[in-house]
Amino acid sequence: MLKIYGIKNCSSMKKAFDLLAQLEISYEFHDYKKLGIDEEHLKQWLEEAGQDVILNKKGTTWRKLDAQAQEHALESETQLIKTLQANTSMIKRPVLETPNGLIVGFNEDAYKALKD
Repeated sequence: MLKIYGIKNCSSMKKAFDLLAQLEISYEFHDYKKLGIDEEHLKQWLEEAGQDVILNKKGTTWRKLDAQAQEHALESETQLIKTLQANTSMIKRPVLETPNGLIVGFNEDAYKALKD
């Protein structure tokens, strides 16, 4: 079964939920705003997709950090993971774990390809 990570009240998440329902693809939802996210998952995601994909620098949570806090977050993978755990809104949404790897961000074509 697929597992989708994100925050329930997010427009990208709503699009993902709607499309998965339309495609009749079952999934498990992990709300990391309520449940948090463990270091192991973040480490795996960063290795597979890279920091530029996982870290949402366009979001308001990242932009609210001052330059020093942003630099500190980017000093090392360990520090980035700690920052993402403390500020889950900085993780790009949704993150969909599939048997073929991650789909990060809402990508209609990639979701439809899951049906094939």
